Amino acid sequence: MSTKPTRDEKRQMKSAARLFAVQALFQMEASGEALEEVQEEFENHRLGAEIDGDLYAEGNLRLFRALLHEAVNHQAKIDQMTDRALVAKWPIDRIDPTLRALFRAAGAELLTQDSPPKVVITEYVDVAKAFFPEGREPKFVNAVLDHMAREATPEAFA
Repeated sequence: MSTKPTRDEKRQMKSAARLFAVQALFQMEASGEALEEVQEEFENHRLGAEIDGDLYAEGNLRLFRALLHEAVNHQAKIDQMTDRALVAKWPIDRIDPTLRALFRAAGAELLTQDSPPKVVITEYVDVAKAFFPEGREPKFVNAVLDHMAREATPEAFA
């Protein structure tokens, strides 16, 4: 007998899907592996798995898949949005690959999902904090995503 996840559990599953999407996009860029290979690895070996004593949360599979596919399908548009949000001396090619993956996942969600922009920004700032707990990157992510969200969903800020 399975029970329906609570609202908090659903939110945690979405948060995990976002984190996994950033990790998968990073892995795709770093290794040159295809989308299908990386997606299969995450779905079969990471989501809900225990690795080196760490329990990886079971993510929202639909959101995870959507973020990966949309980030790949809309990568050029997302990268252009990111470039416009960055200062001229720091094009997307020069930023940390983890941040590049994060901006691609967040951009995909801003462009293709019904998530409120403020939720998307908050969630990905939290992802940035997970990767850069001591750095200034979360504030940087907040500023860039705010700019991207205003471009992607101007009606949400009217």
